[in-house]
Amino acid sequence: MIRATPRFARFAAALRDSTSGLALTEFAFSLPILLTLGLFGLETANFAMAHLRISNIAMMTADNAARVRDSIDEADVIELFTGAKMTGTGIDFAQNGRIVLSSLENSGTAQWIRWQRCDGALNVAPAYGRPKTAAGADITNGTEIYNSNRTTLATTGASSPTASAIPATGMGPTGQQISSATATAVMVAEVTYEYQPLMPNSFLEGRRITYVSAFNVRQRVDQSIKNAGQTTPRRCSTLQV
Repeated sequence: MIRATPRFARFAAALRDSTSGLALTEFAFSLPILLTLGLFGLETANFAMAHLRISNIAMMTADNAARVRDSIDEADVIELFTGAKMTGTGIDFAQNGRIVLSSLENSGTAQWIRWQRCDGALNVAPAYGRPKTAAGADITNGTEIYNSNRTTLATTGASSPTASAIPATGMGPTGQQISSATATAVMVAEVTYEYQPLMPNSFLEGRRITYVSAFNVRQRVDQSIKNAGQTTPRRCSTLQV
């Protein structure tokens, strides 16, 4: 049997009672947890900021479209979209988002969409209706339901704002639909954004943020969208950056 020498026994006792590396050891064990919680909090805060940005873009687009007086044309719409995308530069909105702007009106018997324009590279279809022909077909090429630049219903070759030109009761989620009063229009902006996480393989990767905002037009009587022939409409059938 090998007996420990007094010197070795004293060394073993001192090693057993030593606490000089305790804090470092505890920190090593807790570092992964602290790092995970910190990154989780940072990603969550960034996600909340993205929600705020998208909400502001939706509200700004609808409000500015409603403020255009007298008449509105394709250049006005493009300017609105450009400003909205610049607001979302910090989150790469133009490459990962989509704006759908619709002019919602009241035919006297039903709500209908006179025109609709889109911008952004995210492939998302309008969620709450499209302009439609009298036969019920979607209009996606920028043609108005009354034909280009018309303010009165054409007798031939045009669609009519009947119940077939749905949404018949308004736009928006069920139970929260937005309706237009007669002799005016409501600018409805649907904004969708695919969240771009700070970290790869984030638990929030692939999440889509959607906001809808609506404002009644101010002082604008002619609701048809004008086109001088020199500006290409931002059609909902194409994607733009």
